[in-house]
Amino acid sequence: MRITNIQQLIDQAKFNKFHLMVLLWCSFLMIFDGFDLTVYGAVVPVLMKNWNLSPIEAGVLGSYALFGMMFGAMIFGTLADKLGRKKVILICVFIFSLFMILTALTTSPKAFGLCRFITGLGLGGVMPNVIALISEYSPKALRSRMVSIMMAGYSIGGMIAATLSIILVPNFGWQSVFVFAGLPLLFIPFMIRYLPDTIGSHMARKEFTKTKEILVKLEPQYSPAESEQLTLKSSNKASFPVFTLFLERRGLSTILFWIAFFMSLLMIYGLNTWLPKLMTVAGFPLGSSLSFLLALNIGATIGAVVMGWLADTWGTKRVLILFYTLAALTIMCLGFAQNMVLLYILVAFAGAATIGTQNIANSYVSQYYPISMRSTGLGWALGIGRIGAIVGPTVGGILLSSNTSIQINFIAFAIPGAIAAFVIYLTNNKLSSITIQEDQTEQFS
Repeated sequence: MRITNIQQLIDQAKFNKFHLMVLLWCSFLMIFDGFDLTVYGAVVPVLMKNWNLSPIEAGVLGSYALFGMMFGAMIFGTLADKLGRKKVILICVFIFSLFMILTALTTSPKAFGLCRFITGLGLGGVMPNVIALISEYSPKALRSRMVSIMMAGYSIGGMIAATLSIILVPNFGWQSVFVFAGLPLLFIPFMIRYLPDTIGSHMARKEFTKTKEILVKLEPQYSPAESEQLTLKSSNKASFPVFTLFLERRGLSTILFWIAFFMSLLMIYGLNTWLPKLMTVAGFPLGSSLSFLLALNIGATIGAVVMGWLADTWGTKRVLILFYTLAALTIMCLGFAQNMVLLYILVAFAGAATIGTQNIANSYVSQYYPISMRSTGLGWALGIGRIGAIVGPTVGGILLSSNTSIQINFIAFAIPGAIAAFVIYLTNNKLSSITIQEDQTEQFS
């Protein structure tokens, strides 16, 4: 009887059409996740004027979606390890697309906040699952690059949101950009047909024929045998999956990941929410202020691709430490630069070193945990990180209300970058040393 090690087959596979299909679908979903990251910051000056909101009220209103993302990442990340990633992804896409459209119909801050919270539930559940999905199917030599390319969609979504806001908001109102964000609803039937579930999910459901079909697509040279034993490493300690994040010497690194994600998302959401408003306060008109938001996401898009290549070449941990440090430096310099060209360059570097670096951090954490708890590990890291995402807009609102200088505002968003670099330095990056004591072995003939 032939024994096939599924993980080894995936790791050694050559990039092909199947990998491209998974990459395109996951990137498509990340575009709309990134769209949401930027869209509130793009419309907040208009909402503050229309609804007479103070900076603190606007910051709190922006946090509703982030509360939803926090709970969504924790709930749906854990749920996917039991129900399967594809099913949970489809549920989350339906939730966030529908409530993006409903957000456009709101006429009060309370209704707006409620819709944003439910939108956040769906968005929070999508990210850990698409990252886990693409990580599971990526060849080992290309894993960081594939995750980074997919996460570039996150930054592209931010670019689209900033560009559409410049064009649509003055002509059609702030509601128009939220209607656009409901577009994924139309693609759900295609995702049902073409988006694959993970090998782990098929094995858990004993769908062996489907498993073999996917393996043939992953590695065309693989030929199913009549009598074959498939092996896939996973942990059998999944009855309380969150607890397993602290077993087998993973506990300290798990806590450090949570701290790094908290700091990273504080920087990202603080900047994306308040950069246009900060630039308006600094004397730039709204159109120019939104163009800074566009520059931020252009930098993030380029940075995501470049850092994916660097992570596969230099090592993910080194790249994370380097670019979190760069994030702190560039954000701090934003408060002191006067030259317009220099400002755009610094903003672009800040985008690369914040959003781009977070993309690599997602890949790092996803690869750290074994398959059976991958969504749980990343989901909880992102969930805890969302607390930082909630704090970021709120802190920005408090600083603006306190009439502090522009320099102090940017320094406040720079400090978390230095902290993130330090805690990543302390993590255990010897992933291969973290072993799984038991194998889940499925057999069919």
